[in-house]
Amino acid sequence: MSNVLALIEVSHRGGIAASARGLLAAAATLGSPVAVVVSAGPLADDDVARLGELGAARIYSAASAAAGAVLVSPAVDALSGAVDAYEPAAVLTANSVDGREAAARLAVRVGGSVLADVVQVRSDNGTVLARHSVFGGAYTVDSAVEGALPILTIRQGAIEGQAPAATPEVSTVSLEAGTGGTAVVEQFNDDAAISGRPELRTATTVVSGGRGLGSSENFALVEQLADTLGAAVGASRAAVDAGYIAQTAQVGQTGVSVSPQLYIALGISGAIQHRAGMQTAKTIVAINKDEDAPIFEVADFGIVGDVFTVVPKLIEAVKARSN
Repeated sequence: MSNVLALIEVSHRGGIAASARGLLAAAATLGSPVAVVVSAGPLADDDVARLGELGAARIYSAASAAAGAVLVSPAVDALSGAVDAYEPAAVLTANSVDGREAAARLAVRVGGSVLADVVQVRSDNGTVLARHSVFGGAYTVDSAVEGALPILTIRQGAIEGQAPAATPEVSTVSLEAGTGGTAVVEQFNDDAAISGRPELRTATTVVSGGRGLGSSENFALVEQLADTLGAAVGASRAAVDAGYIAQTAQVGQTGVSVSPQLYIALGISGAIQHRAGMQTAKTIVAINKDEDAPIFEVADFGIVGDVFTVVPKLIEAVKARSN
């Protein structure tokens, strides 16, 4: 079975990114998953066990003194070394800022080609096929690379399921400090706001609110439903522009793209810019008092009604079922 590399991002605190599950699941669809991890020292046993649970058959652990202190370069060096070691059929990264940068730089280094923002992968007689959601989610297209190494950036949350657990074989290498120009991280400033909600990009359930909520005070209804469902909170651009919630919650073409199992839109009209960021959700539920709202064109379930009447009843019903 062909090897498929998956770049596993690690936070500056040492935690494995939530995107790891989807990357390894996609890699398992195409071949034998090889997790590529860059860290300051040898990979901790807990991290090895976690990657095994997520389906990594092998782990290429690259130790670098620059890990976390230099942007992207150590990840590109690690991927390049892993390409030489494993001769993979494909390389996968998260469609994050760092993931896209690493993919592009690796493509230049090894003569590969990048397929960006992929929502589904499959193999057809040995050819890696990538599916994309384009033109605001109005179309899906398949793409492939001919004559070069396919390097795919995977939209976070888009890949369903999980690869079968494995007992990974670990290879540890040391990366030398790069000689080229690099961007150095001098300080990390964590967001002071602490939330127990899931991270928006990787959440399996997202509840979003739009301008129909009417005010920042009313937007609390979105948060109440999200907390009842254990969901992340999102918003349309109109809600963000109106000051109902911070820009970090914006879902859409100029915000975050999400692909949860369940997306609930409250008081969102469904402009094409918003739909571009959520249309690949597996199930979409829309609640809007305007029966002609464009959001109903993509919704699997639609409720025409006032969110201030419908949502409190929905919260009560969910809590009753939980009890």
